[in-house]
Amino acid sequence: MFLIGLTGGIASGKSTVANFFRQLGCPILDADLIAREVVQPNKPAWKKIVQFFGNEILLEDGQLNRAMLGQVVFSDPAKRRVLNSITHPEIQKSMMWQIFQHFIRGHQFVILDIPLLYEGSKMIKILKEVVVVSCDEQTQLQRLMQRNNYSEEEAQNRIQSQMPLREKCRLAHHVIDNTGSIEQTQEQVEVLYGRFRRYYTHWVFRLIFLSGFALCSGTFLVIARYVLRLCGWK
Repeated sequence: MFLIGLTGGIASGKSTVANFFRQLGCPILDADLIAREVVQPNKPAWKKIVQFFGNEILLEDGQLNRAMLGQVVFSDPAKRRVLNSITHPEIQKSMMWQIFQHFIRGHQFVILDIPLLYEGSKMIKILKEVVVVSCDEQTQLQRLMQRNNYSEEEAQNRIQSQMPLREKCRLAHHVIDNTGSIEQTQEQVEVLYGRFRRYYTHWVFRLIFLSGFALCSGTFLVIARYVLRLCGWK
């Protein structure tokens, strides 16, 4: 099994592309969804966040007030680094466990949907290739203003807080241009999906895994037989 990274910029259309891959049968691990799961009340990350930021960032039911917390860390890079240092290790542990489960189930590849992949995620080290979903700057700005009801200044600030899309495109193995119609985007996804399906990398890893398993099993049997003989069993 091999891993494909999927990333982009805010409001570039990454979720749309992820849904197209999902419709084709690809397993998708959504870092945003996992991030919500690891900060549920009384989980380790939740406790550390409350300890550092205080109870004022909680809602009445104990859930994090994500809007308030987002405002706090957006305006304070030091606090944003603290929050990331708390949540990222938990997100990565959860992702690794889910990756292992997909491997056991026999999937050829898994797509890791990570918004800030190029902004410091350690998961990039285990990816075979990266897909970036891009669009032109004006389209990105208009989509963000419409989706989040931001003013132009607010939208610009959010976009500028991330690595520029053009830089992510330069680093990527594949770029999906989401500026045009939804049909054009879907067609690009289907072409990439066909390319990934033709890769043979997963067979190499499975052969290595099975060889290692067979070797360990053989070693275990030899040791077991030796111990039984010492105990007088034949």
